[in-house]
Amino acid sequence: MMKYDFVLHYDRYEDFLERLRELGLVDITTTGWEPSEDDRQLLVQIEQHRQAARRFEELTARKEFVPGEPFATGKEAFERYREAAREIESLTARIARARKEADELAVWGAFNPDKLARLEEAGVELRFFSAYDKDFGDRVAGWRESYLIEEIASRDGVTYFVAVVPPGTDVAIDAQEMRRPEATRDDKRREAESLEKELEEWNRQLARCAASQDAIAEHEASLRERLRFRQVHSSGRAEADGSLVLLEGWATRETADRVDAMLEEYPDLFYLKSDPTPDDDTPVLLKNNRFARLFELIGGFYSLPRYGTMDLTPYFGPFYMIFFGFCLGDGGYGLIFVLAGLLMRWKGGPKLRQAAGLTVWCGAATVLFGLLTGSFFGVQLAGLPLFAQFREYFLSSEKLFNLAIALGLIQILFGMALKVTIISRQFGFRYALSTIGWMIVIVSTLAAMFLPDLGIRQFSMGSAAYLACLGAGLFMMLFLNSPGKNPLANFGAGLWNTYNDVTGLMSDVLSYIRLFAIGLSGGVLALVFNDLALGLSPDIPVVGLLVTIIILLIGHGINLFMSSLGSFVHPMRLTFVEFYKNAGFEGSQRPFEPFRHNKHNDRTQKLN
Repeated sequence: MMKYDFVLHYDRYEDFLERLRELGLVDITTTGWEPSEDDRQLLVQIEQHRQAARRFEELTARKEFVPGEPFATGKEAFERYREAAREIESLTARIARARKEADELAVWGAFNPDKLARLEEAGVELRFFSAYDKDFGDRVAGWRESYLIEEIASRDGVTYFVAVVPPGTDVAIDAQEMRRPEATRDDKRREAESLEKELEEWNRQLARCAASQDAIAEHEASLRERLRFRQVHSSGRAEADGSLVLLEGWATRETADRVDAMLEEYPDLFYLKSDPTPDDDTPVLLKNNRFARLFELIGGFYSLPRYGTMDLTPYFGPFYMIFFGFCLGDGGYGLIFVLAGLLMRWKGGPKLRQAAGLTVWCGAATVLFGLLTGSFFGVQLAGLPLFAQFREYFLSSEKLFNLAIALGLIQILFGMALKVTIISRQFGFRYALSTIGWMIVIVSTLAAMFLPDLGIRQFSMGSAAYLACLGAGLFMMLFLNSPGKNPLANFGAGLWNTYNDVTGLMSDVLSYIRLFAIGLSGGVLALVFNDLALGLSPDIPVVGLLVTIIILLIGHGINLFMSSLGSFVHPMRLTFVEFYKNAGFEGSQRPFEPFRHNKHNDRTQKLN
């Protein structure tokens, strides 16, 4: 990565930014950008575009959806979408309210509200009441001694009635008084029908908007581009009473020559080109091969590597794939993942290509572990006559437990080896001697524990070769951890680091037991669902088969979902905590994002 510092006249500032955007190779530093009120309005509009896209996706997925004629421009389509969304929401609420009022007014039957008003003007006031049927029956005789009571309807145990009273008098009727209806049931039904016609028209407008979603997406892209330009523009620092502007940018070493050529041709510009320093917030551009690029999706959940350090994606990728297969651990489930990944790649297009590839590889690893453990949809292959000759090759629970620990040790040691490489590149080999000492102690101790079982007794716990390795490793750990410092200070720091590293290493290794535990729990649940399916099915030929299939589908569906979730999360945890820590990972939140036109606008320009 190359760093650029630009100085130019403010009058040429916007033109210079346009040239940089046309070139599309320079990342402008916008750290600390504070959006203005106009910028916030743009952000709100962009979010509204995203909400519209989600609504269009749901709308077009419906079978009854009929696309309308697209609008001429994305802006017109978006404005009409906002209006349609607002009207549809309002009309839907009004229709629901009108239908509810129509149901409430149904008890009063057909009447003319105008006549009620004329009666009131003539000195006859009607008051509307409701009471439980029993209360009405008990009290109506008493009420009729004072008022003219007319029963209108009875519904759901409630009687609705009208009392004719002198205007402006208090009414002594112990019942629930209701608001005088201003409309009839039929009026409200006609109102609801009229509103539904309006709703249909706005739904047709919404269908036209959905047919214009590509244009709306381009409009959203133009808003993003406008916001990005404003962000970059506001990142320039004004100097010399605002007559000059200072700007910082970054370009890759591969494209720096093209950037230089453009800058040399630009008038009235002064720039400095330099290598990044450790104090710079240098943007990061990952460069991985086709296989490792799949796992950038996983690494993105945590952080990018800091510039100048090592990108660990190619190194944790294979481990993640193996750990996923270990946790899921069933050949049938792995086969489903492979098929799902292929379907995603076929139907999802370029957007899902990375996720599809990752799914296929993780599924393939699961199939492999399913074959190693002899599990296929919970069926233990070792118990089938067809696989009887392979029974001794299937891994037992004890071997899987040991394999989980072994994989953990291998990944931790691999991480330490990477840490040695990173430290040696950054500060020099002598600063990595302490880590190398740790590796010697761990590897020699493991060798002394297991080599005698293989017949190599010259390297046992008490052998001179082991003690020599152990002594060399401890010396490097305790006395060479801080090159250039006093030996006593080195020893003190080394002793403290050793305490921390020993406890940390033990917890790291034990953490890998989760691979075994998750795989075992998923296998046991699959076995239980198989037993339930066979044990609970009735002895009726067709019905029994259907019940078995239903239990298997539901049971394995639940187990696959839960096991997949654990298989996705826990290997990620082992990567980000145990592996990253032992590899000395340093993160950054600054991806390399060149200032350029977006794809939608590029396509529009080509069409024009």
